[in-house]
Amino acid sequence: MNIQYKKGVIELCVLSVLSKKDMYGYELSELIANKINISDGTVYPILRKLKADGYVKTYISEESGGPPRKYYSITQTGLEHFKKDCKEWLNFAEIIKEILKGE
Repeated sequence: MNIQYKKGVIELCVLSVLSKKDMYGYELSELIANKINISDGTVYPILRKLKADGYVKTYISEESGGPPRKYYSITQTGLEHFKKDCKEWLNFAEIIKEILKGE
């Protein structure tokens, strides 16, 4: 898939996943990589940006039985941002679909 198609939507995908469940970085990266072909390090800069923007927060958990992991959770501001962007993206995708199909 063209990398330009992916660039604008990965942040939205990260917020979508986190709106359903808190995850640690590697888990989140793997989940998205299984759906969209992205490199291993793609998600981490996005997580840092989302945290700086106040859309996600982090906490450390030792419940995994292994070393402590940094988990990411969506904030209320992040959830509102996700809902707004999701609506815009789906409307945009529908318009593109109509154009491409010649409708």
